[in-house]
Amino acid sequence: MTHNLRQCQALFLPEASDYIASSASETVSLVQPAATSPFVLGLQKSAQEASLPINVGIHEPADGGKKVKNTLIWIDGRGRLAQRYQKMHLFDVDLRDQGGPLLKESDSVEKGMEILEPFETELGRIGMMICFDLRFPEINLSLKRRGTQLFLYPSAFTVPTGKAHWEALLRARAIESQGYVIAAAQCGRHNGKRVSYGHSLVVSPWGEIVAQLGSSDSDGTGEGTGEPQLCTAEIDLELVEKTRKEMPLLRRTDVYPEI
Repeated sequence: MTHNLRQCQALFLPEASDYIASSASETVSLVQPAATSPFVLGLQKSAQEASLPINVGIHEPADGGKKVKNTLIWIDGRGRLAQRYQKMHLFDVDLRDQGGPLLKESDSVEKGMEILEPFETELGRIGMMICFDLRFPEINLSLKRRGTQLFLYPSAFTVPTGKAHWEALLRARAIESQGYVIAAAQCGRHNGKRVSYGHSLVVSPWGEIVAQLGSSDSDGTGEGTGEPQLCTAEIDLELVEKTRKEMPLLRRTDVYPEI
């Protein structure tokens, strides 16, 4: 694993990598500012020591102290917190008829209000989103229009929605944006209420899966206790440009609004 990381240009971790709580009140009680969070400070130190940028989802306090922010941060190779995106679309669902949970992320999380501008990295021009944002292609298309080449979707998908939609949505976002999609995923049981699907994926501009992980078990329920895993993928920016040149997706903005 150490050998693989030494060859990498960035490390991508899932949504809410600091913790996943069992209730709204616990979510709020556990939150810490990024500037003093031992979890974030540890990642910043590791990024600096390894000269390796780290992308990771965390919780941060919201104004008023009654909710938190679900954020995605970019720690650069010097250990600085260089970019921050706040999740726009919150996960309010009732999946009990499908064997899943009743979840209202909005009970404890403040929704984000803006799309983060894409930013330059050694890997290419990156656009950041989080989990449930995956179901809303408007952000993806807006970021593509601004020159994004890599689209990030760190997630904590439930098992029912993961089985039904995870791969299909990620491949769709890659195909429509003609860019790479990188989706680091939470995996396994977090507490008595939450189990995550896993199956981290990297998808090419042509919609092909170029790297993936499984779940922490063999039957897809997420109930296993396997060790955390890493996968690696090569990013070919020439393929992004080639795909966009050979199949130009020209929006009919004379008919419908530009996103």
